Amino acid sequence: MDFKFTPEQEVLRKAFEDFCKEEVKREPEGWIGGLAAEESDEGWAYHRSVVDKVAGKGWLCLPWPKEYGGHGHGPIEQLIFNEVMAYYRVPALPFHFMTVAAGIMEYGTEDQKKEWLPKIARAEINWAEGLSEPNAGSDLATVSTTAVADGNDYVINGQKVWTSGAHRADHIFILARTDPNEPRHKGLTFFINKIGPGIEFRPLIFMNGSHFYNETFIDDFRVPEENIVGKINKGWYVMMAGRNYARANIAAAVSGKRDLEDLIECCKHTEEGGEILARKPLIRQKLAEFLIDYEAAPKFAYYVGWLQSKGKDVAAEAAACGYYANELNLRLANSAMEIMGLYGTVTKESRWAPLYGKFQDLCQWHSGFTIAGGTTEIRKNVIAWSGLKLPRS
Repeated sequence: MDFKFTPEQEVLRKAFEDFCKEEVKREPEGWIGGLAAEESDEGWAYHRSVVDKVAGKGWLCLPWPKEYGGHGHGPIEQLIFNEVMAYYRVPALPFHFMTVAAGIMEYGTEDQKKEWLPKIARAEINWAEGLSEPNAGSDLATVSTTAVADGNDYVINGQKVWTSGAHRADHIFILARTDPNEPRHKGLTFFINKIGPGIEFRPLIFMNGSHFYNETFIDDFRVPEENIVGKINKGWYVMMAGRNYARANIAAAVSGKRDLEDLIECCKHTEEGGEILARKPLIRQKLAEFLIDYEAAPKFAYYVGWLQSKGKDVAAEAAACGYYANELNLRLANSAMEIMGLYGTVTKESRWAPLYGKFQDLCQWHSGFTIAGGTTEIRKNVIAWSGLKLPRS
């Protein structure tokens, strides 16, 4: 499916591109985009400075109603913004903000929308994600963290894991069990609150030494009742409103396409056995196949956005879109390592590392992304059950 942008959308794209071309001039040395903003104080400062500028332009929430800080555009305009930012590797999107915003927009009260959405639009909040647990990963319906009513508050206790970006966050959203007697998809409630007493984060360090994920220990963390999004025991639906958005995010596909372009340029200027890599038939064929795949991936995301603009349920399409992009990025990273040979394993600290050692990092990152936000297997189940209407047994 090919998309023809309107003249107004083309004007927006040009504005986004002009902005990015200026911002990349300020990027830290060795910047490779992705989640690098979390790993160093320098990267985080760059990320926050870009986010503040973007929020000032109202670009974080283009489809939102104007009374909540948006511009009243549609999903396609937001996809264009996300695509351009991802291609130029400009870290303009706060982590997890759309997961919370989508839940509030769809299930929040009017008071919650007026209180929280303008703050999110202005990028005043850095969110941590309190979803996965040691025994409840992609199957979030089995979470065991509890929330018990105590006066006008709920007291939350439990443990979360893979809490991405928590060491930079000041607010957290938590999926907790409020009724243990209900079936597992029910009895869950979605809470949002400022981080305070009762929350402890401990770092989880990747094999490559990077720090993005954390363990979260919750001990008598009090959340006022007014910070429940949606109805009590209906938090599963609030969480899924944001999850469907995240699974169809175009940024994964576009950032992979940019990585492919870097790999192609590297192959054009690298010799092996006296022959330029890009001239070797097997390598040329592999790179060409990836080019075709990366032409399809962003169009898939635009298709999901188009369905959203028509008010369609996109659970299956969003799962398929995310599955395709994540698996494609992992294949690219592994293939790049094969093409580069032993040089591909050299870390970014070495002057011999091709492309700042990016692909040995991406091999580790993209392996995790086939799990994060819903494993490949979970996504396939969603496609089968929601999209193809196949039986569950």
